[in-house]
Parts: sequence; structure tokens; C-alpha cells
Amino acid sequence: MSGEVKTDGLPLSPLGTAAGPEPELLCIFGTGDLGRSLGQRLLQTGYRVVYGSRRPHSCGPVPQGAQVQPMVQSRCVIFNCFSIASSSLPVLMGFYYQVLVDLSNNLKKDIYPEANAVYLQRLVPGAAVVKGLNTLSAWTLQNGPLAGKQVFLCGDSAEAKQAVSDVATRLSLSVVDRGSLSAARELEDFPLRLFPEWRLPLRVALGLTAFFFFYLLIRDVIYAYVEKGNDISFRIMVSLANKVFPIVSLIMLSLCYLPGVLASFFQLYRGTKYRCFPDWLDRWMLCRKQLGLVALGFAFLHAIYTFIIPIRYAVRHKLISLVMKNNKSTPFDFDKTEAWATDSFYVMGILGFFLYVLLGLSSLPSVGSALSWREFTFIQSKLGHLTLVICTVHGYIYGWNKFLRPSTYKWWTPPGYMLCLVVPSIVLVLKLLLLLPCVDRTVTRIRQGWERTEPGEERDEIKATNL
Repeated sequence: MSGEVKTDGLPLSPLGTAAGPEPELLCIFGTGDLGRSLGQRLLQTGYRVVYGSRRPHSCGPVPQGAQVQPMVQSRCVIFNCFSIASSSLPVLMGFYYQVLVDLSNNLKKDIYPEANAVYLQRLVPGAAVVKGLNTLSAWTLQNGPLAGKQVFLCGDSAEAKQAVSDVATRLSLSVVDRGSLSAARELEDFPLRLFPEWRLPLRVALGLTAFFFFYLLIRDVIYAYVEKGNDISFRIMVSLANKVFPIVSLIMLSLCYLPGVLASFFQLYRGTKYRCFPDWLDRWMLCRKQLGLVALGFAFLHAIYTFIIPIRYAVRHKLISLVMKNNKSTPFDFDKTEAWATDSFYVMGILGFFLYVLLGLSSLPSVGSALSWREFTFIQSKLGHLTLVICTVHGYIYGWNKFLRPSTYKWWTPPGYMLCLVVPSIVLVLKLLLLLPCVDRTVTRIRQGWERTEPGEERDEIKATNL
């Protein structure tokens, strides 16, 4: 079978070239942003590219090195970049195509009774339709790095999927086969998802923020107005918010490491690593990165709010009043204990924020890909738990001399920083239990493949061996 494409237009291979194998030919239907961007990438990879257009002389600019022809039949791989609602699709009828790749997407879910690729297969029954590469945008093809980016394929022809997979692999894409063409609807819904991995972390963060905001609003602002007649509502914008942000940040960081601890106890209890975790724990572990990044975001807000506190009018007014009062009275005695506590509090906060940023940077794909697996796990696990320890100590130092004061418990409720220390303290205690030599040795053996056998199971194995 000849590799040439017979068309009514100009020849597809340049004249005067030396004899030898020509680059593989690929065709693209559609000269919009997606079609032009895909063609540019394919040309850079070493393919010959021909665009199929109903109006080849007025279709707009195409990448240099590509050609434009009328809608032609070809035995090469063809990428359809037309929208499913485009009036150009019926033009495909009556032609023969060997492999037809559908990159189209919809604006909404379930807007059509069937998947675009299934409709395209009915429209051109002689072609082997493959749904794929639809998660790539024109911007990503133009500017973004493609190395390692995951794309999905589905189709009824194994040979057609292999041909498309070869092209995607040459583009440095990572291909995942999702089976037959019946999975096309699922693939078409992928680009319509809005932060699916972020929904649970954002909901948790929003819930914690709302709870602690209203909790502290009642304890600090409403309590002062009802019990003492003081209107301190001006503190809501900065002071109250600066109490909420570190509380939510520390709890979110704790929730990032709690599922790993729970998973270890599940493995200890079951005596094997080959049994699946509960669904809720699986979902929790899959969003740990997002939990950590949200925690980092709240830590950034806390740091920024802390920097602006000295320039607030209320703080400056309080400092001036305090200085004027001290000028008329005996100066306060220097409290070394308070000085140590204040300096330790700020040092723990600075170190914790530094490690926070380091964890966030290492989670970026561009940084994580430059680290070995051991380096990555060291940063995310060892330094991550160290970050949790330092930030928890930061919270304990803040209230070291307030825990036993009756005035701390307004309306018999504990302050917010006490509540936020509960979860990280539990995580650290459970982690310390796992670090005990006898426990750590068992967990390590289980993760290396060892399974604990029950006495009854051991007798059954001995009987089976004797038989």
C-alpha cells in the first residue's frame, strides 16, 4: 500500500527532495485555534501535516510547513477538531478514513443524547473512530510543556488506538487506554470538571473558616459588648481574621497527615497491606496534596495579616496611650520569662512558615520531577511532620500561661487556639506510637509484603501442604 495521499490539490511532498523515507503524514480537519496549535506541535515533532478545509483558500493562517487541501479521503491518522455542532461535520460523509480521532468537547454535560465520538462513528461508519486528546487545550499545545501530561483514549479498534497512542507518545504525552468507544461520554466530561480534587479540601476549609469565625465573633466581639459594654467590632476585619487563618491552617495541615497515620493502624490491625482501605480513607488520602496547599494558603494570609498589624490605627493608638501612661508612672519591670516566650513564639512561627513554603514548593510538578523518590518522601513526610510539630509548638507557646486562667474561658468556652491544638496533638501522639521500635518494625515488615497469619489459617496451610 502506497504511503502517498491522492488529492485534487497540490502534491503533498516537496519537489527536489532526496530519495528516502518521508515523514509520516497526519491530517487535521479544522483550522481553528486547536487545529493550528495541534498542527504546530506535530510539525515540531517531525510529522507532515495537511489541513482539510471546506474553504482551503480562505481558512486563515496555518503553521509554516503545513498544507491546506479540500476535505479529502486518506488512509492516514486524521484529527477532527471540528465542534460536534459544526456544519462541517456532514461533509465527512461519503469519504473513507482509516483512523479518525475526535478531539471535540461540549459546553455542558448531557447536552446531546450520545457522545460526540459515537455520533461521529455513525456519521462515518467506515472509519475507526478514536476518542482522545480532548483534554489538551490550544493554550497548552502552544505554550505548556507536554512531557508526562496524561491523555485518555478510547475506541473499538485496537490497531487504531495503537496508531493514535504512537503519535501521542512522540508528543511526550502519557497515554491511558479507557477501553471501548462507549467510554467516550466519560472522556468528554473530563474537561468540564471544575477542580474535582479540590472540592473536598475547599469545603473543609470553608466549613472550618465559617465555624471559627462565628465562634470567635461570639467569644471576642459579642462577649465584650454584652458583658463589658465595649464596642470592639473594628477588630473583625484584621484581628479576628488573623486568629481564624492560623487555626484553619494548622487543622488543615493536621488533616493532611492524619490519613497516613490511620492507614498505618489499619495495616497493623489487618496484618497485611493487600487489603483495600475504606472508600472514605482512599478519597481522603488522594486529596492530601490539596489539603496541604490550602493550609499553605491560610498560612500566607496569617503572615501577611501579622505584618500589617503594627500599622493599624487601633494598634498605634494603643501604643501611644501606653507610652504616655508609662511616662507618668513607674516603668514596668522587665519579665525575662515573657521575653523568652515571645521570642520563642516568633521563632517557631518563622521556622514553621519556612518549612510550609518548602513543602509547597516541593509539591509543584516542575520541582517534584527533579527530586528522587527518596528525596520527595523525605521532604513530604519527615519535614512535613517536623512542620506540624513546630507549628503545634507555636500554638502551645501562644497560650502557655493562659490555659489555667478563668478569664480565658469566656462564657465557659475555650479559646480558638485551644480547639485548633486538639487535632494536631492527636496526630502527633499517634505518630509517636508508630515510631516505637516494636510498632515501626511490624509496619515496615507489612509494607515489605509480610502478612500475619491467624492460627487457624496456619493449620489450614499445613494440611494443604501435607496433602
